[in-house]
Amino acid sequence: MSRPQARIHFTEAEYLAIERDSEEKHEYLDGRIYAMAGETEEHNTICVNIAGELRAQLKGGPCRTFSKDIKVRSGPEPKSSRSRLGLYSYPDVLVACGERVFHDRYRDVLLNPAVIIEVLSKYTEAFDRGEKFARYRAWLPPLTDYLLVSQDKPVIEHYRRQPNGEWLLATVSGLDASLSIASIGCELKLSEVYDGVSFPAATIEPDDELLDQ
Repeated sequence: MSRPQARIHFTEAEYLAIERDSEEKHEYLDGRIYAMAGETEEHNTICVNIAGELRAQLKGGPCRTFSKDIKVRSGPEPKSSRSRLGLYSYPDVLVACGERVFHDRYRDVLLNPAVIIEVLSKYTEAFDRGEKFARYRAWLPPLTDYLLVSQDKPVIEHYRRQPNGEWLLATVSGLDASLSIASIGCELKLSEVYDGVSFPAATIEPDDELLDQ
């Protein structure tokens, strides 16, 4: 998340009115509105690759893939027009299955995602791993899978909700690896996820003994 707007607090209703009239995207956290940071070419490429792979595998079934333009609300049902408690976020990629449940008639805030995927960046990683995931776990009962995708190396962290409500982490790495999302019957090959992505060259530390020769 970037810096919040100058005004300190907004209600959820005020945020939605502002956001629906804005050309730029903003996320909302407990009364504060944050402009979303720009993304790199690698970030965009990975998002498009993942969305394309999932759409192809889910085509004709009960699940649907969304990317970047659908907000997700994770928080208690607003009890009044002055409510400020909650998170409105734009996942990089998400999957919803069955009948989709929306916040209101605008149908741009989803309440029942099954899978959420975030591509990490230095600006958002701490939030994606911390407060955002905590809100998702607490307020999105339909969510079964949360994936964190690195953009500078071929690594995906896959959190899966267990029947007892606990979350299990599995990490896959390497372009020859693949990841199964059993809840929606999909498989992500890391070679496809990272197709077209160039990774930073590894930094090799000099050997002190060789330098002394």
